Amino acid sequence: MTTRLLIGRALAALATALIPTTLTLAVLRATGSAQALGLVLACELVPLLLFLPVGGVLADRLRPERVVLLADLVRCLAQTAIGVELLAGTPRVVDLAVLSAVTGVAIAFGMPAVPRLVAGAVPGPDRLRVNTRIGVVTSLSSVIAPALAGAITLAAGPGWAALLTGMVYACSALTLGGIRTAGQSGRSRRGTFGRDLVDGWREVRSRPWFLRSVLGHGVWHFAAGLFLTLGPLTVVQRLGGESAWVLIMQCGTVGLVAGVLAAPRLPIRRPIVVVQVAAALYLAPMAALAVPAPAWVIAGAYAVAMFGLGLLSPLWETVVAQEVPEDALGRVRSFDQLISFAARPLGLAVAAPLAGVTGATGLLLAAGALVAVANLAAMINLAAVADPAAADRATTPT
Repeated sequence: MTTRLLIGRALAALATALIPTTLTLAVLRATGSAQALGLVLACELVPLLLFLPVGGVLADRLRPERVVLLADLVRCLAQTAIGVELLAGTPRVVDLAVLSAVTGVAIAFGMPAVPRLVAGAVPGPDRLRVNTRIGVVTSLSSVIAPALAGAITLAAGPGWAALLTGMVYACSALTLGGIRTAGQSGRSRRGTFGRDLVDGWREVRSRPWFLRSVLGHGVWHFAAGLFLTLGPLTVVQRLGGESAWVLIMQCGTVGLVAGVLAAPRLPIRRPIVVVQVAAALYLAPMAALAVPAPAWVIAGAYAVAMFGLGLLSPLWETVVAQEVPEDALGRVRSFDQLISFAARPLGLAVAAPLAGVTGATGLLLAAGALVAVANLAAMINLAAVADPAAADRATTPT
């Protein structure tokens, strides 16, 4: 079951990471318009943000494997339709936008179900180990996907890349949809949609450590949007060109994978403390870029920050799955995902305008300091949050 879960998560991550590069190259080839590209990408993001809370409610009402199966099948059909239209040679922006919106809705319904799928399929003592492996395969998939999409587009065209994405989603649906969870489906506690949504928010508010951490992570994503926009501009123009930026990104990937692998091997007694300190490490590359330091210094700082992200991801998944009742996990995680998905695009969108007003140096330093303060402040009153490894040994799975 664990192997099936790992394969399915890797396939889903690969397919999801194929989409941005494929869509970007397809729209630019078809129209050459930045406005058209922005419209298509926004048509995926906006429905995703709007429907995430709805997806959270459904994830807690239905068996998670069924939700994931349906979401992946819808994404498969949408991406296949995009591929067919691109191969037909007459792609219309409105069609790509509508199909992207369908994909965004499917992601919104599928994502909150994944934590419930893991919690229902994996016994408590094994969750940190499994979350670590999921972190490794999803990280590698997200690194491989842009290069794969670009290579297929250059060799055969974006239509074939979209068809590949649809096929990978079909494989993910068949893999994850076949998992049988041991958890409850949530049918016994089904109420109105509004009541379920309010109850989910009540679960969030009853755990101040969770809400503070999520807000800190949102600041992290906002800062990441700034860094990923201003970083290439600064590095390419002043610090060694495109090869220097590639080096920085590669060092970040190495740091990310190293952090994920280290998470279950370190003697961590206060996981949320580690999570928040790890998030605060993003101050390092922000400050290095603000100076700006030499490219190798920025690369080292970015590797450290991404190592922190690698530690954060499996620890966070494990602790939240333990601290939140399984029948509320989908709704609670949907609030988490909503803040994260909204914050990074906001950082990407406002980076250049804000830098034009404040200057890149001031903006990067201020954002880096805000990341550190927001995440370190979230560590107040964390005594009630358990060590996942110790609690897993002492309690039965939820």
